[in-house]
Amino acid sequence: MQMLVMLLAAAGTCLDLLGAAMGGARPAQLAPPGMQPAHQRQKRDWIWNQLYIDEEINSSLPHYVGKVKSSLNHKNAKYLLRGDYADKVFRVEGDTGFVFAHERLDREKISEYHLTALVVDKDTNKDLESPSSFTVKVHDINDNWPVFPRRLFNASVPEMSNTGTSVIQVTATDADDPTVAGHASVIYQLLKGQEHFKIDNTGLIVTMTSDLDRETKASYEVVVEARDGKGLRGESGTATVLVTLQDVNDNVPFFAQPKYTFSVPEDIRVNNPLGSLFVEDPDEPQNRKTKYSIVQGEYRDTFSIETDPVHNEGIIKPKKPLDFERIQQYSFTIEATDPTIDTRYRNPNPTRNMARVIINVTDVDEPPNFQKPFYHFQLRENQKKPLIGSVLATDPDAARRSIGYAIRRTSDKGYFFGITKQGNIYNEKELDRELYPWYNLTVEAKELDSRGNPTGKESIVQVHIEVLDENDNAPEFAQPYEPKVCENSPQGKLVIQISAIDKDITPQNVRFRFSLGTEDSNFTLTDNYDNTANITVKYGQFDRERTKFHFLPVLIADNGRPSLTSTSTLAVAVCKCNDHGEFTFCEEASAQAGISIQALVAIFLCILTITVITLLIFLWRRIRNQARAHSKSVLEIHEQLVTYDEEGGGEMDTTSYDVSVLNSVRRGRAKPPRPALDTRPALYAQVQKPPRHGPGVHGGPGEMATMIEVKKEEADLDEGGPPYDTTHIYGYEGSESIAESLSSLGTDSSDSDVDYDFLNDWGPRFKMLAELYSSDPREELPY
Repeated sequence: MQMLVMLLAAAGTCLDLLGAAMGGARPAQLAPPGMQPAHQRQKRDWIWNQLYIDEEINSSLPHYVGKVKSSLNHKNAKYLLRGDYADKVFRVEGDTGFVFAHERLDREKISEYHLTALVVDKDTNKDLESPSSFTVKVHDINDNWPVFPRRLFNASVPEMSNTGTSVIQVTATDADDPTVAGHASVIYQLLKGQEHFKIDNTGLIVTMTSDLDRETKASYEVVVEARDGKGLRGESGTATVLVTLQDVNDNVPFFAQPKYTFSVPEDIRVNNPLGSLFVEDPDEPQNRKTKYSIVQGEYRDTFSIETDPVHNEGIIKPKKPLDFERIQQYSFTIEATDPTIDTRYRNPNPTRNMARVIINVTDVDEPPNFQKPFYHFQLRENQKKPLIGSVLATDPDAARRSIGYAIRRTSDKGYFFGITKQGNIYNEKELDRELYPWYNLTVEAKELDSRGNPTGKESIVQVHIEVLDENDNAPEFAQPYEPKVCENSPQGKLVIQISAIDKDITPQNVRFRFSLGTEDSNFTLTDNYDNTANITVKYGQFDRERTKFHFLPVLIADNGRPSLTSTSTLAVAVCKCNDHGEFTFCEEASAQAGISIQALVAIFLCILTITVITLLIFLWRRIRNQARAHSKSVLEIHEQLVTYDEEGGGEMDTTSYDVSVLNSVRRGRAKPPRPALDTRPALYAQVQKPPRHGPGVHGGPGEMATMIEVKKEEADLDEGGPPYDTTHIYGYEGSESIAESLSSLGTDSSDSDVDYDFLNDWGPRFKMLAELYSSDPREELPY
C-alpha cells in the first residue's frame, strides 16, 4: 500500500510539471494521504478545480485520478460524487477523497467528464458544505493514424497540360488532438503513379510532365498514402485517385486513302450530293471540326465540299450543271484541315491530309434546253398578229434531235394562242386588255425521232404575254349618280359635281371634257378643267307637278388618240323641300327611268311562252274534238260503260255495261241489247225501255220514272260497292286516250255529245235537270 501511494504521488508531480510546461493554470494535484506538504495556504472550502488523466493507460484498473478535499476539517465527514459518470466510470473513497477511474478512457470518444463533489455527515448524510462541480480532462496521446473520407476519388485533367497543373486535392484526417503538437499532423506520399504525378504536404496532386496524351493512354490510377506526422508506426490510410485525361483538339484529320473516284450522271441536280470523303481523327467527336477545300485544280467554281456536322465527312456537291458533251472527267486535289485545332500542336505527317479526287461524268439522254429561263412578249389589244414572239429549244445531246413545240391548255385563255413547228407564237383571236391584261402560257418542247414521233424527253418554259392598252373605251361616270334638286331652287344652285373614269389605262395627263347634250333644260354644266364638272340650276323654280324628273344627257370625251366620247344620262329628281332647303319627299329615280333592255327581254320571253302554250292548248282541243267526232260512228263506245278494276291493267281488266237502254230512250227507239261482258248490269236489259212521247211512240214518262225509282232503290240497297258514277270507277280511259275522264262528276256539260232535250218530256221532276243539260236550240243537232 505504501508503494501505491508513492506511485500516485509521483504521478501527481509529473502532472504538475506538465501543466506548468503547457502554461496552464492547473491547480495543484492532491496527493494521497501522508504525502501532503506540512504547510498549506487555505483559500476556500474546496481546493481543486480540474483533474487530469491520460487516455489509454496500460496499467491495471483502477487508475488514480486525483483527490477532492475540503479545507475545513470535519471529523465525521464523507465524500460523494454526483453526475452521469459517477459510480460508473469514476468513484471516490469516502474517507480520503481519492478519485479513481475504473475504465480505460479514450479521448477521441469523450475528452471531458463533468462531475459534482459533495461532503456529507457520515451519520446523517447532511451536506456539510455546498456541492462543487469540477471537470476531469483526458490528456491525448498519439494513438490514431490518418484516415481518408473515402477510398476512391475521381479526377480529370486536360491532356497535354503543362507541368504542375492541379489535378485534385485529397485530405486525410487524424482523430488525435490537433492542439497537441504533432499529434494530428499528416504526411502524404504516392505509392502508385509517381511517374506522372506528385503530391505535396497539403494533399494536392499535380502533373509532373506535359506529355500526357489521351490518344495514348486515357486514364491513370494514382494511390495516395497518409501517415502520422510524428512518425507513428503501424497502419496508414490509403486512397485511390482515378485520373481521366480530357480530350483537346490536338490532332489534325487525315484521309484514309490517297485517292477517291466517283461516277455521276450528267443530269445530276445542282447542290445534290454526288459522293462523300472520309477522314480519320483520333480526337473525340466533339473536337472533330474538319474543313475540306480544293487546293489544286481549276474546278473550285464547279464543285463544293461541305462538312457533315454529325459524321465529320466531306460531301461533294456540284455548283453548276454538268455536261457530258463538254467535260467527261474532273480531277482535283483536296485538303482536310481543322481550323479549331490548338496551334501548339502540329501535324506529324502533313502529307496525309491531302487526297486526289476524280469525278467521271456519264452520258444520259437529256431533255431539250430552252435558250431563256422564261419569255416575255408584248401585243397590242384588238390586233391579230401572225407572230407575237418565238421560243427556241435545242437537244443538248450529241444526237441533236429535232424539237416539237406545243402549248399546254391549262386554262381557257390558252386557246387564244397557237404555236408553229418553229416555235412561233401567234394569237388566234383579238385580245381585250380590259378583259385579261396578261396571259401566262406554258410551252413544252419535245424531242422527236426521225419519224417525227416524240421520244419522251420534254421541257417546259413559261411565256408571259403582256397586252398593251389601246384607247378603245369611252369615259363614263365614276359612279351611279342620283342628283336631287328642290322645286324652289334659285338660279345658280349647285345640284351635283360629277367626275369620270376610263376602263383604259389612265395616263398621268388624262383630260376629260364634259358638256350637255341639249341646251333645252333648266340646268347648266360647267367644266372645272380638273376632270370634274358642276351641274347648276339655270333659271330656277321647277314645276314639280308637271315634271318630277329631268333627264340630262352628258357628253364625256377623253384626250386619247383617237379621242372617244360617250353619252351618259343624269336623272335629276325634283323634290319637295322645307324652308331650310332640306329634301322632304322625292320619287325614286328607278320608277321613272323607263324600262331597261333586260326588262324588255324578260317581257318578250314571257309573251313568247304564253303564245306557245296557247297554241298547244288550241291544237290539243282541236285534236280532242276530232277524236270525239270520229268516235260517234263507233256504237260500241256509246253502248258500253267500262270500269277499270286496276290501274293500268289493260283491256282484260274491264267490266262492260250496256247503256243502249238510255240511248234508245233518248232517240225514241229500242235496240237489242249487246251481250255484256259481266252479269252485273243485266238489270238494265231486263227493264222495258220507255218510249219518247210523240206520234207513233208507245209508253210515257211514267214508265221511265218507274224504272228510275227501281234503279235508285236497288242502288240504295246495294252495300257491296260505291255508286257507279264516280271518278273512282270511271277514272280515265287510259294514258293514250283523248277522252280523259268518263265520269260525269269530272266532265263539263258543255263538252257532252249527248242531247238531253228528252228530259223536258219526263215531267216537272226533271225540269231542273232538263234546264241544266238541255242544248241551245240554235245549235244544229248532230242527228
